[in-house]
Parts: sequence; structure tokens; C-alpha cells
Amino acid sequence: MEIGISTFLETTPHPLTGEKVSHAERLRRAVEEIVLAEQVGLDVYGIGEHHRADYAASAPELVLAAAAPLTKRIRLSSAVTVLSSNDPVRVYQAFSTVDGLSDGRAEIMAGRGSFIESFPLFGYDLNDYDDLFDEKLELLLKIREQEKVNWPGSKHRPAIVGKGVYPRAVQEPLPVWIASGGNPESAVRAGMLGLPIVFAIIGGMPERFAPLVELYKRAAAKAGHDPSKLQIASHSHGFVADTTQLAADTFFPYNQSQMNMIGRERGWPPMSRASYDASRDIRGALYVGDPEFVAEKIVNLRKQLGLTRFFLHLDVGSMPREEVMHAIELLGTKVAPIVRKEIARLEA
Repeated sequence: MEIGISTFLETTPHPLTGEKVSHAERLRRAVEEIVLAEQVGLDVYGIGEHHRADYAASAPELVLAAAAPLTKRIRLSSAVTVLSSNDPVRVYQAFSTVDGLSDGRAEIMAGRGSFIESFPLFGYDLNDYDDLFDEKLELLLKIREQEKVNWPGSKHRPAIVGKGVYPRAVQEPLPVWIASGGNPESAVRAGMLGLPIVFAIIGGMPERFAPLVELYKRAAAKAGHDPSKLQIASHSHGFVADTTQLAADTFFPYNQSQMNMIGRERGWPPMSRASYDASRDIRGALYVGDPEFVAEKIVNLRKQLGLTRFFLHLDVGSMPREEVMHAIELLGTKVAPIVRKEIARLEA
């Protein structure tokens, strides 16, 4: 069971003071967080690509590359790479470069993106949202399998005839995960391709993703892949503090501010303290509490979905640096050991 951090490198205003860090400062903090995450024993750190003023993560691979020579063990992933509006050649080259710098620790988490700013920014039509992802995923997988690429081309991408793509990754193959917000088609696609999958579980009850996991495994088995070797991860919001009450009270204003901002864009109802506290319940989607409580929730998720990896999404609402760093420390030194020990006991 791998445990790690995911982040979008938020630079949203502080909900109480209105202050915010610069993009440059948030980028530097990310490198510090990756180094600390390794030091406290976490397995992976992922950065999600976004193209908005309130996030600093338009080029996750550059931040991961900066951290690569400062670390030796932790895996360095996107969370996600918006493949639909990107060039698969450049995506492979960027992450194979991170793979070389880190001596084989880079990963790509490919998704269509829940935010759409990158599509007009790079000249893509949102009407092609699904077709773009299908075609570009196919090309990315071909590039990672073949040094010299032959690609017939499409309306979205010119042909490639016998061209080499370099540098080649240290890992063979370079890991590519499929990111899904709960779309059945995404689960089927990942299963048929035999690719690992990450579910963004940020609302409702996580157990509702169990049918999608079964769909994923059935599709994999039908395509000839061994379901027992598949990797399944979740990306879930949360915060760890020394006590559950402290975690709940500290995290609430930041989480409320960020969720309500996105909610206004998407038509969600406002988050109240009551709805927030309900999501912190043992069956809820928020992983907020002391190390023992957060560990218990992660173990439950393992039982429900068969997870092999858990991402705690930190820095929701631009939390202060010291609080984020302490949460990372607790996740690595307290939560992760409890989870691993309990899973070993249950599955012995």
C-alpha cells in the first residue's frame, strides 16, 4: 500500500486575511514538500496540471524535475497531465527527462481534465473533448513502446513517419496511469489497456466507487490482463493534525472557501459546516482527523476498493506552509505506518 501527496499548488487568497503567496513562492514550497515527503517515508508526490490564476501548476514536470536530484526514493507523478490539450510527444519527452533525472521514478497520470481552461489556451475545440483524449492516449502509449514512431495522423495531429522520440525513459515502460472522476467509460478503457487507474473521490461515499472497480477489473480480464496485478489509487481531500478536532477546525475555512469558489462556477450548493462535518464521517470522502482516524479511513478504503495507493490531496485553499508541512510529517510518520501494519495484519 503506497501513500503519498497530491496537490494543485494553490495560490488562492487566505479565507480570513485575503493574503496569498506568489506563484514563484508556491513552486519553491512544492520542492520543499517533496523533499520532506521522502524524508518522512511517503511513497509518491503528484502535481496536477492547471492553467488558472489560482494554481501555480501549469508545468508539473518542471517542478518534479527540480526535486528529482534532491531525492532518491519517492516517486514523482503528475496528478493529472491534461493529455487532451497536450502533445503526447512532448509529454513523453518531459516525463522521460524526469525519469532520467530521478533514475526511474517518474510517472504520468493522464486525464481529460476537470477544468477546461487549457483547451482554448492551446487552440482545441471542447466539442472534441473525448476524441482528443482517446487519440492522444493511443499515441502516448505507442511512443512509450516504440523508439521509432509511426502514426497515421488524425484531424487533431499530423502523421509521424519513422521518427524517434528522445530521451528514452529509464523505466520500461514509463508508468502511465488513467485518472477518472467516476466515468464508467474511463474505467473500462483503463481495464482494457491494462493500465493502473486513479479515482478522484472528493464527495459522497467512497464505497460507491466499488462498482467502477469491478467494471475496471472485468474489462481487464476480458482483454487478457491479470486483475490481481492491477494498481488502483484514490485521490482524496483531507488534512492531518495532532487531534481530530484541531484538524477539523483548521481545515474547514480553507476547504469551504475553495469548494464554494469552484461550486459557484459549477452550480454546486454552498458548503456548510454541517455538510463538511458529514463528509468527515468514517464513511465520508474527507480524510480529516488525527493520524489514527485518517489511517482507519484509509484502511476502510482498502477494504472497499482494493486500493494499492492513496493520495491525500493537501493545500486545499492555500493553507499556511507550516500547517501543510506538519500534515505531511504526520502522514508519513504516523498515518502510513498504522495503515501498513493494519493491512498486513488483515491480509496475512
